[in-house]
Amino acid sequence: MANSVIPVIAIDGPSASGKGTVAQRVAAILGFHFLDSGALYRLLGLAANQRGVALTDESGLAQLALAMDIRFEGEAIWLFGAPVGDELRSEHAAAAASQVAALPAVRAALLDKQRAFRQAPGLVADGRDMASVVFTDAVCKVFLTASAEARAERRYKQLIGKGMSANIALLLQEIRLRDERDSQRSVAPLQIAPGAALLDSTPLSIEQAVEEVLVRYRAACKE
Repeated sequence: MANSVIPVIAIDGPSASGKGTVAQRVAAILGFHFLDSGALYRLLGLAANQRGVALTDESGLAQLALAMDIRFEGEAIWLFGAPVGDELRSEHAAAAASQVAALPAVRAALLDKQRAFRQAPGLVADGRDMASVVFTDAVCKVFLTASAEARAERRYKQLIGKGMSANIALLLQEIRLRDERDSQRSVAPLQIAPGAALLDSTPLSIEQAVEEVLVRYRAACKE
């Protein structure tokens, strides 16, 4: 199957909107591959820390991004042959990811890595610019959002559930700062892509949000 005809469902949205969980479940239901693009930026931040590359060193980070050996196996992630644990989901990793994602050379270096996930029978990709930059020809584009308060609460429950410490007030502050940083960066800012459907998940359960995405995908396939 030619790469251009392999269907892609692109789910973008702000931090902690639930897009990763929704995308993963949609992929499982459809039997599609799954790309957590945010994990690539988190992995780069982690690799930079391991190898002593400053998060402000755009050239060094871009070179590291090209060299990164990443492997996804279900929910397990491997970086340079070593398994990555819950540290990848920490607030520190999230902040580092947002910082390096603002660098144009880094985004360019990771573009081909992201597009390589497009394999038959299809792909569900989640991130900030999946529909607007990486997969502009996606058959279904969704911008999944939620109120900052709802996202902070979800993030808090996620961290506590993993046995990690968390402060909901600080999480809310960080989410608002990250929203501002992601929406105002010069390259691939967080935005609703042309043709994308806005889905506010604030009042929805994960199951309801998944069903809403599936409804939109099936409708798009009939057009």
